[in-house]
Amino acid sequence: MEAARGLNADLESALAEARAEYAARNPKSAARQAEAAKVMPGGNTRTVIHFPPYPLTIARGEGARVWDADGHEYRDFLGEFTAGLYGHSHPAIMKAIRTALEGGIALGGPNLVEAKLAALVCDRFPSVEQVRFTNSGTEGNLLAVSAARAYTKRSKVLVMEGGYHGGVFYFSGPTPLNVPFPFVFGRYNDIEHTAKVIREHAADLAVVIVEPMMGGGGCIAADDAFLAMLREEATKAGAVLIFDEVMTSRLSPGGIQLLSGVTPDMTTFGKYIGGGLTFGGFGGNTDIMGHFDPLRPDAWPHAGTFNNNILTMSAGVAGLTEVYPAEVATSFNARGDAVRGRLNAVAREKALPVQFTGRGSMMSVHFGWKPVRGPEDTKQTPQAMRDLFHMDLLARGIYLARRGMINLSVPMTDGDFDALVAAVDEVLTVRGAVIRETFGPQRAAA
Repeated sequence: MEAARGLNADLESALAEARAEYAARNPKSAARQAEAAKVMPGGNTRTVIHFPPYPLTIARGEGARVWDADGHEYRDFLGEFTAGLYGHSHPAIMKAIRTALEGGIALGGPNLVEAKLAALVCDRFPSVEQVRFTNSGTEGNLLAVSAARAYTKRSKVLVMEGGYHGGVFYFSGPTPLNVPFPFVFGRYNDIEHTAKVIREHAADLAVVIVEPMMGGGGCIAADDAFLAMLREEATKAGAVLIFDEVMTSRLSPGGIQLLSGVTPDMTTFGKYIGGGLTFGGFGGNTDIMGHFDPLRPDAWPHAGTFNNNILTMSAGVAGLTEVYPAEVATSFNARGDAVRGRLNAVAREKALPVQFTGRGSMMSVHFGWKPVRGPEDTKQTPQAMRDLFHMDLLARGIYLARRGMINLSVPMTDGDFDALVAAVDEVLTVRGAVIRETFGPQRAAA
């Protein structure tokens, strides 16, 4: 019966029906949303986790599963937007946190663990000779860009159209909240255009910052040749090249910079490196990072009450040494490539305009015949189609981002991956007619 439902419906009708069924299944999440909206605008304090008619309220997590307020169990393919790499309550992480708690929380000085985490980060990432910690990826990017501007004594910052580097670096649409730096814009994976922009602004260009795979932009991987061009042109211009690896640092033992062979001047971090707790960071060569040495008479100040908090430092060390050493990072991301390959095979078998982009353990779904190579290409997918896919997978026990982002976690089994592929297969079968009606036949030019 379910397989037949929606086969001939138009997109908007199918989505309205799916949302009505969602609302009927989740009354406790609805009640929580109504109460929260009285004291928080929109009932939340993270825009990205909101979706209509209202988001699920997550009550608890364990391993690779989460449960909502209404008691429904989900396989957690959201993975806290890549920060949940270790799953929920991993024994090694929990042990490290409990041990740290026994010695206090806010210690007010250097502790016995932070340098261990710093050494692990420096050892793993080719560009990082020294590192400093923050409390989020946004903060890490803000400090790194500010440091590069101070180092070069220049002002302009080159970012990519449609890029994202945190809550004050949002370039997918108008926002009054961005930090007021003078930005210039390159185009992701467009070598000729972006090189031209760098050359035009070389005299006052302080920074070139890029995600070597766009995360929030749709898991769009940069070509190695594009990254190599950024390295060459930034060097010629005297600008600092920053890789934002807040998300992508998990994709190999040393992030995409290790995979691509392109070494930036600075790298920013966040997400999983803190063991699932609040974390951010930025690092690079000693010429730049040395300016943060407080022994220097001209030192750059960098404060932050919880930068070196003992819980995050301890969880981070346990994660990198016990849960995600280099060999696990390599094998785990190979499994992710295999899963993405299976999902794309399902779409091909059904001859549908559906593609899963990404690298390793991160991926996103897109709809449309045109290959997705930059954020502009994602616009071929109507938001209603993303929302319908999201609703349909939630109904099948798969928890993922509204935008279609899927992130794997270490506790996941082959059974979890099989369940994801089966759910996507069923959804594409059920919604095949809607998808075909929305996009029409493939054109020769595509």
